[in-house]
Amino acid sequence: MTEAAPTTLADLRADIDRIDSEMHALLMERSQIIETLISVKKTQASGSAFRPGREADMMKRLALRHKGLLPLDTVEGIWRIIIATFTYVQAHYSVHADVSGGDPAMRDSARFHFGFTVPFVPHEDARAVIRAVAESAGDLGIFRMDQGASAGIWWRDLIGPDAPKIIARLPFIERPDHPAGTPVYCVAKPLADAAVREIVLYAARVERWSDALRHGLAEHLAEVSASAADGSHLSLLVAASGEVDQAVIRSALAPAGLSDFAEVGSHAARFAVKSVRSSVLMPLL
Repeated sequence: MTEAAPTTLADLRADIDRIDSEMHALLMERSQIIETLISVKKTQASGSAFRPGREADMMKRLALRHKGLLPLDTVEGIWRIIIATFTYVQAHYSVHADVSGGDPAMRDSARFHFGFTVPFVPHEDARAVIRAVAESAGDLGIFRMDQGASAGIWWRDLIGPDAPKIIARLPFIERPDHPAGTPVYCVAKPLADAAVREIVLYAARVERWSDALRHGLAEHLAEVSASAADGSHLSLLVAASGEVDQAVIRSALAPAGLSDFAEVGSHAARFAVKSVRSSVLMPLL
């Protein structure tokens, strides 16, 4: 039996060229589908192209199936650019970012998750980002989750049926060495049918804080994500499992003198990859 001739460098390079050509062809095929989608859904000016739940699910499936030498960072970055750019093609939008804690980390987050085609607009704080999104046709806004008390009660600017809402928590896939690992909230105008409700966020105002309140929330899969003095009261941003009815969360807050309660957004649950080379995801509360 004659042995097969060994693969040459020329053969390998030809395979790479073929794969590159096929990837380009698939991207162009995707763009043709998006062009049809635009005409069918009429999203060119509505901003309704955002699908945070679908995006989170895509990123999870991508990490689950990934293997080999190519770093997950690279694969995730490529997919994020593809998703964000085709969303931009459907309906142009900008990303407004709070750079009060430093421009580099926020710019890295915006560029990693939304690419370079989408315009980046810096702002002095989270409240300015929320105002810019509210005044836009369909822009996104991002700001750090760990704002601190000095940032004010920014989550109250999300109250109301027409006010912007939190639609995502980035990055979608978490790991210690993520190149854009700063945890940020993403806000947009309310999404009629695209929001994912694995984690639901509430703005609440109570008279006082106590450990009993914290334990009571924890018993119902909820926690306080942010808090700030609000006159003689305390304003809270509460994150709760979407499986828990909001009436239950209200009841847990009632002993603290609850006087105000409103939903201000939702996002996908967090997932963490054990390591850069790993494709195993772990759900986080």
